[in-house]
Amino acid sequence: MSDAPPPTPAAEGVEGPATPRPGGRAHALTPTQRRLATQVVGWAAGIVLVVLLLVLTDWDRVLDNLFDVEIAGEQLPDVLTIAAKNTVLYTLLSFALGLVLGLVSALARLSSVWLLRAYARVYVELFRGLPALLTIIIVGYALPIALDLSVPDVEIPGVATLSGAGILALGLVAGAYMSETIRAGLQAVPKGQTEAARSLGMSPTQTTIFVVIPQAFRIIVPPLANEMILLLKDTALLSVLGTTIDTKELTKFGRDGVSDTFNMTPLIFVGVIYVLITIPFTQLISRLERRQRRAR
Repeated sequence: MSDAPPPTPAAEGVEGPATPRPGGRAHALTPTQRRLATQVVGWAAGIVLVVLLLVLTDWDRVLDNLFDVEIAGEQLPDVLTIAAKNTVLYTLLSFALGLVLGLVSALARLSSVWLLRAYARVYVELFRGLPALLTIIIVGYALPIALDLSVPDVEIPGVATLSGAGILALGLVAGAYMSETIRAGLQAVPKGQTEAARSLGMSPTQTTIFVVIPQAFRIIVPPLANEMILLLKDTALLSVLGTTIDTKELTKFGRDGVSDTFNMTPLIFVGVIYVLITIPFTQLISRLERRQRRAR
């Protein structure tokens, strides 16, 4: 006879080891295992897709028609000294105009005078509703026809000559969008700040200028920086305007290069330059957002 003790019955209310049912799963995956499995499947699918694209792509045609180094070299240095410089200047000047228009319209939207609120609302709704391309066409072509009034070019002595119609059109569109951002920032300033300023004897105007507006801009700096990036890309729409060699921006420069060479390399080249310009802006936004989170 065996000396092994007889099996002890399980105590009442205490379950023994789980026994998998016939045909059932032995155990379920933990959340960590599920996430890991999902990541592995996702990476595997991405790698397979990339490999298929690399295998199926006709690289000779791609290099000849999209990445011709010789044609790209012919775009230098004008693509940087004229087109890229103009693009950055269009962005900065349009942003400055839009910031002024946005601040004025935001203050008007919060005004107690109903007529100012009405004018500001019409401006914001109109230029937020119109496509930016249509606004550029209206300012650049419709106004000279309807009013016999053309917007002169903007000359920065020794630096650049820019399309005034393009700056005005982009500034009007940017101002309409920034107006709502600025208005939200003004309303986000705690009312206690206004009451404290008034208790110190500051007038309503002084309170708005020296207390409310600075605090509002501290809140809305990240979204305004993001608006600048969108405006930078919107400068590509200025290619519909009749431009001279000195007033070209990147997209117009690239399109003219395609027409001259019958090759897409110039347009791909300017696309790379757009990315290189926007990367510092995106890094700036990330840094501002981190600083704002730490301040909270």
